[in-house]
Amino acid sequence: MRALISVSDKTGALELARELHALGVSLISTGGTARLLAQAGLPVTEVAEVTGLPEMLDGRVKTLHPKIHGGLLARRDLPAHMAALKRHGIAAIDLLVVNLYPFEAAVARDGCTLAEAIDNIDIGGPAMVRSAAKNWRDVAVLTDPAQYAVVLSELRDAGRVSDVTRLQLAIAAFNRIAQYDAAISQYLSALDLSAGVPVVDAPPKRHAFPGQFNACWTKLQDLRYGENPHQQAAFYREADAPAGSLATAQQLQGKELSYNNISDADTAWECVKGFDAPACVIVKHANPCGAAVGGSPLEAYRKAFQTDPTSAFGGIIAFNRTLDGEAAQAVARQFVEVLIAPDFTPEALAIFKPKANVRLLRIASPADAAATRNRLHLQRVGGGVLVQTADHHVLRASDLRVVTKRQPTAEQLQDLLFAWSVAQYVKSNAIVFCKDGMTMGVGAGQMSRLDSARIASAKAQAAGLSLQGTAVASDAFFPFRDGLDVVVDAGATCIIQPGGSVRDQEVIDAANERGVAMVFTGVRHFRH
Repeated sequence: MRALISVSDKTGALELARELHALGVSLISTGGTARLLAQAGLPVTEVAEVTGLPEMLDGRVKTLHPKIHGGLLARRDLPAHMAALKRHGIAAIDLLVVNLYPFEAAVARDGCTLAEAIDNIDIGGPAMVRSAAKNWRDVAVLTDPAQYAVVLSELRDAGRVSDVTRLQLAIAAFNRIAQYDAAISQYLSALDLSAGVPVVDAPPKRHAFPGQFNACWTKLQDLRYGENPHQQAAFYREADAPAGSLATAQQLQGKELSYNNISDADTAWECVKGFDAPACVIVKHANPCGAAVGGSPLEAYRKAFQTDPTSAFGGIIAFNRTLDGEAAQAVARQFVEVLIAPDFTPEALAIFKPKANVRLLRIASPADAAATRNRLHLQRVGGGVLVQTADHHVLRASDLRVVTKRQPTAEQLQDLLFAWSVAQYVKSNAIVFCKDGMTMGVGAGQMSRLDSARIASAKAQAAGLSLQGTAVASDAFFPFRDGLDVVVDAGATCIIQPGGSVRDQEVIDAANERGVAMVFTGVRHFRH
């Protein structure tokens, strides 16, 4: 048996080669990989010895040769193929270990020049991978260090790689090539050529949206059904999903996640991880029905739950701190579908162990929440897809413009910013009443902003909460003063909104007339 090892990422390569050598496998290699193996004392044949030609053009040409591709592509069950190998002095290659030049990592680096990007486009590697994967009945192709262990195990136990494993490896290989080519295509088709060919030794100017949009995701699991039982569904993860995103969650217990569970869990996690203080967010049907910050997870939960206990029933609950036993004991008293936290104490896990259906998700707490968020937002439409940069705008107190005679107090400013952070995750039209770091009433998804304001007020009343002295966030401007009058009549004393209406002055005059403070953000948060 012969193995050709040529890897850019050398993780585990030496250990793999040692094991293969111990199993009697002959080793062929290229460039830096060959030097690594030779320095470790392993007998290795350079590809140049196999082809009879040296590597050339700065290593661009080394494996593009019939003695390599013939050895990979020859079918062992066809006498004509085997006779051709013998006639031309070509030895079969049974195992190919290749990973590709790090193109994706190179172009993701700040300052990557066009020349560097082009140099990181692998040619020989993908060609070998395709050859080996096409001939999967006879050749096992490994494109990821994570595959090394299973192949070694089968070689030790059976002396060969099983048919099903070879086919799985071939599928993974073609998937990797598809991802790689998609990344190259997307990078190059985003180049701005309006002024001609970019300077190759400088970072090129690129369009935000490439001429061809390529998306690659890997299936994590099939789901029981989609948004409704008559729909089919699956959950996919993008290739470079960052730690701290929902797609990297570890399910510790509970039933299989549903489509709606995952959708709502994403809203809850994205919202809660944006707060610095201990926070809890409860989501029901894609909207936060309660959110709060507190001195501890327990305090944050109690405040969030108080906003709307009815809607919280069967909701998704997310924390941005480790869930301890005290908070877990309180949460366990309600019916919860999914519980999310950066971690769970042993006491918390013990409390939920008897509740076998409750899904517990552990997601790494991000040091930088912005770095774990999707860069682009996609929405399917008939025959196409809308693509936009995701709405991750972070508002600071210094960004606010006070437009009324009354100035908000320091406490009001904190509540306004909190209300604004929650409103960002509420379906439009969104109205959110808050006080003391707690949502007091949420109005979501109405065709009229006025109706959202009335619903938020009614929900607070139903929960037995007073809206006197509250702060209100509106995700878009008030087109008329009537919306402002509704929230002030309910008890609001300060308001945060984007501004930008032709009737801004009318609304400002109304706020002055009612004696409330109002600030403009200059930023809108529509969420459809």
